[in-house]
Amino acid sequence: MSDQSNSATQANQDERGQAVASLQIDEPHVKVTHYLFQPGEQTGWHTHEHDYVIVPINDGLLLLETPNGPSQAALKQGVSYNRPAGVNHNVINGGDEPLAFVEIELVKS
Repeated sequence: MSDQSNSATQANQDERGQAVASLQIDEPHVKVTHYLFQPGEQTGWHTHEHDYVIVPINDGLLLLETPNGPSQAALKQGVSYNRPAGVNHNVINGGDEPLAFVEIELVKS
């Protein structure tokens, strides 16, 4: 990524609000976090240390910033999906309504 696009990405990230993350369970084998995003809010860049499952609470649109460029993903209420450890991204609510999901991290002992 060029310096110019890095600067633009950083400027966009700085202007966005932060999603609210509420840790619900933090045990040696599993970590459960509820995320609530208002329109345009983000998680901030992060790398997942564990395999994880996402359970959408409502329908919505995610904008995903990744090292390979941006993408979009439609969420459907109750339709779960999983990803492996190592995913690096910034997650943004790309819709006009609040968006919520539960993230379940499968911690390896």
